[in-house]
Amino acid sequence: MAITQAIPNSFRGELLTGTHNFTATTGNVFKLALYTSASTMSSATTSFSTTSEVANTGQYVTGGGVLTNVSPVVSSGVAFIDFNDISFTGVTLTAAGALIYNTSSSNKAVAVLSFGGDKTATAGTFTIQFPAATVTTAILFIS
Repeated sequence: MAITQAIPNSFRGELLTGTHNFTATTGNVFKLALYTSASTMSSATTSFSTTSEVANTGQYVTGGGVLTNVSPVVSSGVAFIDFNDISFTGVTLTAAGALIYNTSSSNKAVAVLSFGGDKTATAGTFTIQFPAATVTTAILFIS
């Protein structure tokens, strides 16, 4: 099994049909779910699934957590969005990747994240730190 970092092909097409609204106050709700190394996710991933998702532990519950600061920005001809880092406290878990998905649109996949191997937390906090919100490093950007 493998998690390959990717923007799902389905998401690319859904952008052109207006399926995803990243407006902070009136847009869709996006979540991040954690997955074990038994998961198989790639550009072919189309939606959230509980298969190989990390089990409930501490503050982490099935389906993951809501992402905040979903605000589109356009700078130098590049559109991008940023999310605040997300943390799950009081957890004992091992995760190899994550899925960002849109709960407002049938749990459609937005981005597959690979951690490059297993990352663990033992009776602690598991944090996803998103990259800087710039035209070349934001988690999602269109140029």
